[in-house]
Amino acid sequence: MEISSGVAQSFISEDSGRIDKVLSQHLNMSRNQVDKIIKDGLVSINDKVSLKSSFKVLKGDNIAYSFKEAVKKEPQEIDFDVDILYEDDYLMVINKPSGLVVHPAPSVKDATLVDWLIHKGISLSTISGEERHGIVHRIDKDTTGALVIAKDNDTHQKLSEQLQDKSMGRYYLALVDYPLKDDVIIDKPIARNPKNRLKMDIIPDGKSAKTAFKKLLQSGGDTELISAKLYTGRTHQIRVHLNSIGRHILGDDLYGFKGKKDKINRVFLHAYLLYLVHPQTGENLEILAPLFDDMKSFLDTNFSQKELSQVLNKNYIKQSFLNIN
Repeated sequence: MEISSGVAQSFISEDSGRIDKVLSQHLNMSRNQVDKIIKDGLVSINDKVSLKSSFKVLKGDNIAYSFKEAVKKEPQEIDFDVDILYEDDYLMVINKPSGLVVHPAPSVKDATLVDWLIHKGISLSTISGEERHGIVHRIDKDTTGALVIAKDNDTHQKLSEQLQDKSMGRYYLALVDYPLKDDVIIDKPIARNPKNRLKMDIIPDGKSAKTAFKKLLQSGGDTELISAKLYTGRTHQIRVHLNSIGRHILGDDLYGFKGKKDKINRVFLHAYLLYLVHPQTGENLEILAPLFDDMKSFLDTNFSQKELSQVLNKNYIKQSFLNIN
């Protein structure tokens, strides 16, 4: 995908200070998003382009900015499809399958979700940069479930604000190798594991990370179906927090699951229920992402159908987290 600059907009600064802070407040965007458009040369102060986020602006300065616009080109071959759970003119919610990487990166050789979106000719926001068009939040490659796609920058910006104020979020389902002792909230910082760059770990000076876990249903053996709710969005957060208390998601051999790979060949972690406020209509949306056949088959084989029907009800899951504190 090639990129061109969009139409510039401008405003008169009402405050003095760093350009990234002033612009972030004006646009209600994160500093990271603002840094990106500054470094891309899309911000000018009094008709002079500024490439430094630390540049000091004065009250009364004229600040102009623009966002990148995507110009479609034919992506690499796409030999898969993705289920769309919800779509309108502003956003889309898809059910991401396991093994699909969300956005391109130097280390990614196969087609990604972004490639699929481009191939489908779907309009995408550009706030998050050239490689992450439309991606408001992400899911790990092996994780499945609900993922939101923004079709324009205004929608993307408003959804990002909802992620920050927690009016948008997801409830996850996971199958773990040993039951939790109790419902629990884990609040432990996470950063890259210094000994294994593929892994994250509990690191004292890492980024704050908080997850709530709810016991749902135990099988005839040790396996337990649990639900998780994120208060932050760190890489591998659910997996790392479970590992910190000696629990592992079935199929997650990266973090310590010891089962046979030929029986469970992917991580049984699924973003099951997405909730958000529609950024344009104000409607409260709740979207359930059906389980994929492999995880559903495992549940049907190892758990009571009657009990499963109860605990997989979206209202049951939402209500169960009201008692975790």
